[in-house]
Amino acid sequence: MKWTDEGETQVFAEQLARHPSLLNAQISLTGDLGAGKTTLVRHLLRSLGVTGVIKSPTYALVETYQGQQGQIPLDIWHMDFYRMRDPLEWEEAGLRDVFVSSGLKVYEWPERVMGLLPTPSLEIELAVNLDESRSATLHFDPTVWDFE
Repeated sequence: MKWTDEGETQVFAEQLARHPSLLNAQISLTGDLGAGKTTLVRHLLRSLGVTGVIKSPTYALVETYQGQQGQIPLDIWHMDFYRMRDPLEWEEAGLRDVFVSSGLKVYEWPERVMGLLPTPSLEIELAVNLDESRSATLHFDPTVWDFE
């Protein structure tokens, strides 16, 4: 799919926020710096009712939020593995516990922690096109997710 501007990214995030499979999803985001990973997450979190500042977890590694899907409360973890270099950092950060808990996990730069992450339920690859639009390629189980 192609997003010609940030408004189209927001529309996709709003649709994703309403999907019933999101409640315990693990969403992997890949793409070069500036591809729009954090922008997509910000729109998704806003669509899930998160208010206040939504920070990039590049330095903190993990930011946690409380949102909701409809009337259902939702724990949300936004992670960024860009700076992670050693598997020991994964253990020290307690990320194994995060991934066995309920709630939404959205993470950027999964390739930095290959072999440590469970299989994501949704993978979104973002790329910047020559005209500055974004291409999004989705990988998912069609029995769990239904995208047009």
